[in-house]
Amino acid sequence: MKKLYMLAVALILISCNQTKKEETNTDQSSETQKEAIPVEPNEGIGDGAVSITDSFIGSIEKAHKKSDFLKHKAISFNINIIFGGKEHLDGKITMLTNSTKIRIDKKDETKLIYNGEKVFLCPEDATAGGARFDMFTWTYFFGLPYKLNDPGTQWDLKNDLPLDGVDHHTAKLTFKPGTGDAPKDWYVIYTDTEKNTLKAAAYIVTFGSGDDISKAEEDPHAIQYKNFEMVEGIPFATYWEFYGWQEDKGMTQKLGEATITDITFLEDEGAIFETPDNSKEISL
Repeated sequence: MKKLYMLAVALILISCNQTKKEETNTDQSSETQKEAIPVEPNEGIGDGAVSITDSFIGSIEKAHKKSDFLKHKAISFNINIIFGGKEHLDGKITMLTNSTKIRIDKKDETKLIYNGEKVFLCPEDATAGGARFDMFTWTYFFGLPYKLNDPGTQWDLKNDLPLDGVDHHTAKLTFKPGTGDAPKDWYVIYTDTEKNTLKAAAYIVTFGSGDDISKAEEDPHAIQYKNFEMVEGIPFATYWEFYGWQEDKGMTQKLGEATITDITFLEDEGAIFETPDNSKEISL
């Protein structure tokens, strides 16, 4: 029955009896729904048979209104990040919705700009420590629901895992060699079984560990998305929590948090991503 349901988008001739069965399957209890994620046409999913993995990605993209999100040129938001009780970042992030250009304006008046090819720090005498991490990490977490089907992504469906006492669908995201700047990183994505929104992601960070995946896997972390708010019909998590993570235990000790405010779409990037005076290039 699950296989018929997944192939429904590709079949042209369906018997009346099959149609009735599919309608019945749609109305089954939530317990049955955990066994088969609804298949719907979404970005990145081709015509014909749709795999369970594709339906997992597609359901998230639909829940987060990916097509509507990408209709906008850019987006900006304020972010305040606390780790270990200390403020790590307080500022404004502006990015193209396709993530190809990024700007971070910090409250201390330093700026980070990625123009699609290079990263610049302004002023040039500012401390560059952690700049590369800040440049790409927070925007990736913000845009994660829209990047699950990027070139080079690989997926492996996993068993449901509990989050806040409720089972969530999960799948592991890995990357083909040469993808991005940290292809050895991986993520375990948690999705809401009813709304299909992305609720959490466990991950490892290989950058800074000599790209040693075994070392990174000794200390996996997780981000949990909370307090969703609608902006022009698109859901955004406005509060993030960071935890340690273990596959058999899930979230462990809390490590930090981030607050997102003033989410605003921009339809013209203007000169936002141009390199300012008194800046220096940072090695990627």
